Amino acid sequence: MAVKKLKPVTPSSRFRIAPSFDEITKGTPEKSLLAPYKRTGGRNEQGKMTVRNRGGGHKKRYRVIDFKRDKHGVPATVKAIEYDPIRTARLALLYYADGEKRYIIAPQGLQAGQTLLSGSGIAPEVGNALPMSEIPLGTIVHNIEMRPNGGGVMARSAGAYAQLVARDGKYAILKLPSGETRMVLAICYATVGSVSNADHLNVQVGKAGRNRWLGNRPRVRGVAMNPVDHPMGGGEGRSSGGHPRSRKGLYSKGKKTRSRTKHSNKYIISKRNK
Repeated sequence: MAVKKLKPVTPSSRFRIAPSFDEITKGTPEKSLLAPYKRTGGRNEQGKMTVRNRGGGHKKRYRVIDFKRDKHGVPATVKAIEYDPIRTARLALLYYADGEKRYIIAPQGLQAGQTLLSGSGIAPEVGNALPMSEIPLGTIVHNIEMRPNGGGVMARSAGAYAQLVARDGKYAILKLPSGETRMVLAICYATVGSVSNADHLNVQVGKAGRNRWLGNRPRVRGVAMNPVDHPMGGGEGRSSGGHPRSRKGLYSKGKKTRSRTKHSNKYIISKRNK
């Protein structure tokens, strides 16, 4: 995937860097794999706003995605590469030999017409899903399970990947996108390759209105508020506001939020990059 810079024919297009959508081969989604996508607008079940700066945006429908890849041994043909309005990665529409259709997260370089497989004893090629006990060391993988048959939960966003660096007994050792090195059971499945749409980080929306289409409302800085509204508010003139805090007074930079007694801490070999 690539990005394109637009000609500055309007003020909003002057700084806009847009995705090119070169890899998209089908414009309309598969109807049988669509589901309703209800948005909260940041409100809870009582109708009270619990998360600020959310609301509005274009109507979307959810694409039901196969994160488990549990049709083992059944070949699937990649029918199309599609856009997903809810996630940053592209989707691949698979037609299985038995007639079933499923969406998966498209890996980088996957093209329509290719054949994919999942299960034990298959080749570790891009798009194939197999246990990490059978994947060669040094391989780039994504959509990684943390629990057997639980479905992929790690390395699923645009351009993300992890590297299988070692195996130790029944565990595989992975270097994750955050820089963290951790152990995962080697019988867990992962998909070979990195996630598509790696240039997503280079996109510039160009104007405030495009953020509203995405469902993001304007954000007011804490230092621009009054003292009654925010710990960093008030002061004479343009004051910096002191130590960065949240609206509730908790430190927003550097405060550790992970529990020291979390069960999965014992599987982490080295922590993520700060």
